[in-house]
Amino acid sequence: MNSPLDAWDISADDFPADGNSEEKLWFLVRYAVLAPSSHNSQPWKFRIHGNVVELFADFTRALPVMDPDNRELVLSCGAALFHLRTAIRYFGQACDVEILPEAGDPTLLARVHMGFKCDTNAEDILLFNAITKRRTNRGPFLSEAVPGALLTALSRVAAEEGAWLRVIEGDEARFSTADLVAEADRIQWADKRFRNELAAWLHPNRSDSRDGIPGYAQGDGALPAYAGPAVIRTFDLGKGQAAKHWDIALYSPALVVLGTDTDTPADWVLAGQALDNLLLCARVEDVWASFLNQPIELPHMRPRLATLVGRDGFPQILLRLGFGADVKPTPRRSVQEFIIKQPQHVIALTPS
Repeated sequence: MNSPLDAWDISADDFPADGNSEEKLWFLVRYAVLAPSSHNSQPWKFRIHGNVVELFADFTRALPVMDPDNRELVLSCGAALFHLRTAIRYFGQACDVEILPEAGDPTLLARVHMGFKCDTNAEDILLFNAITKRRTNRGPFLSEAVPGALLTALSRVAAEEGAWLRVIEGDEARFSTADLVAEADRIQWADKRFRNELAAWLHPNRSDSRDGIPGYAQGDGALPAYAGPAVIRTFDLGKGQAAKHWDIALYSPALVVLGTDTDTPADWVLAGQALDNLLLCARVEDVWASFLNQPIELPHMRPRLATLVGRDGFPQILLRLGFGADVKPTPRRSVQEFIIKQPQHVIALTPS
């Protein structure tokens, strides 16, 4: 039986360089699906035809309690889009991306046209090689500081994708951020619907599930070992989680907020690409990241985080960054599950 981690066992040597465009894109999508997603829900689908691949949001994998507007779902798809762009460039092909190309179809988030051959630069190579090294690392980080030069570079790459990045600096701002995270934890866990939704995506290590968060990936802020799905659904463990995440936020080597000036679905796609760009850049420098998005997931708390960082606009992601031990990747479904088949009755017409 194939392992849920087989998707990570991919080699650039297998790229079908002599194949047609569709064969190449099938291979490249295998890198796209290694992107991060909320609860490892993998909420994306792809349709390939000729030299075009379309990215769709899969709303059947939504998280309606934690993410009622599907904001994080679209962000996740944006991250997959940047993985795909990175892989296309690495293999020496240009690409052109249309965001939300069909006004009448909100599920179609992007259309990517793979173009002619182009040169691959050093940055393309570094980012591509970071794809299979990227994980959401919920484990403890070392006390070693994240270099200021890297934080500056991350701000630059976020801006290149149409987003902004703010580093949370100073003890007062750190304490205030930790307080927001803890407060949001208590509010979310008090909601039985939130606990039911979370429990559905947490899996034991022995599980063969190809999505969700296995026990080994739950890290330093993990739930107690006894907290299986039944316990999570039944008991409000928010006080304990709030205390753990308060410590994690306060003592993380770096805390950063990724945001956008406006807050539309197009912004969410852009923010997802910015997020993925900075995550890959961080991994190039052996820096890990994990998410503390709880205050952003609660609408009444989100403006407080914007005020805290002193930036007009809309926070989209709260990240902790640091150095630490390697962790295993989370499972992935097979690429065939993500591909939308072309309708058999469609006949391609050529101009007369």
